[in-house]
Amino acid sequence: MLEIFQYAVKNTALILAALLPIINPPGGAPIFLLLTRGASADTRRYLARQVAWNASLLLLAAMFIGSYVLEYFGISAATVKVAGGMLVASIGWKMLQTDDAHHDDAGSHIEWSRPVAESRAFYPHTFPLTVGPGSIAVALTLGASVYQGGKRPIAAPLGALLAVLIVAIIIYLCYGFADRIVGLLGKTGTTVMLRLTAFVLLCIGIEIFWGGASDLLEPLVLHRR
Repeated sequence: MLEIFQYAVKNTALILAALLPIINPPGGAPIFLLLTRGASADTRRYLARQVAWNASLLLLAAMFIGSYVLEYFGISAATVKVAGGMLVASIGWKMLQTDDAHHDDAGSHIEWSRPVAESRAFYPHTFPLTVGPGSIAVALTLGASVYQGGKRPIAAPLGALLAVLIVAIIIYLCYGFADRIVGLLGKTGTTVMLRLTAFVLLCIGIEIFWGGASDLLEPLVLHRR
């Protein structure tokens, strides 16, 4: 029993260390706030709960069945990176083009309500802004070690569930109280942070795209050599 507990804790720490820097809920808080301008605090927190729930399901699905789904449809992880990278980069570019005076395409024109928040919870707030192709690729890799021999079939999934639960809680806290987190920066600081975050999002999308494209082109390069 102690061995199972120790391995579960070790597995939890490994997954958290791999996923949190990529998902980066504190860094996503300004983006979440920008895209939910005009929403009440209650609606925003409701949306944050939905995003946290969707993110946990998406991560668990990627860990436990993601590789089998991709194999069934004949889709490589590199292709997922290319498509997802393009999607993330397009969102970052659109946010960079947002006019501060009017906040077009930033959520202010939306008549926010719980049904509207629920309809937008998965796209774009869960995927690709919270759980993107990078974190899905990491989850797929981590999932490869979930089913092992001995006692690990019990301990590894337990550690994965605990890690995803912790990630979901952090996502909810950062998104649900994004107004308070960003409010500490002030109006000017918030504007600067939003622009920088949008630019970083654009760069992340290009980096993910290039990583997937490099994986796809590598066999051709090696063949020519």
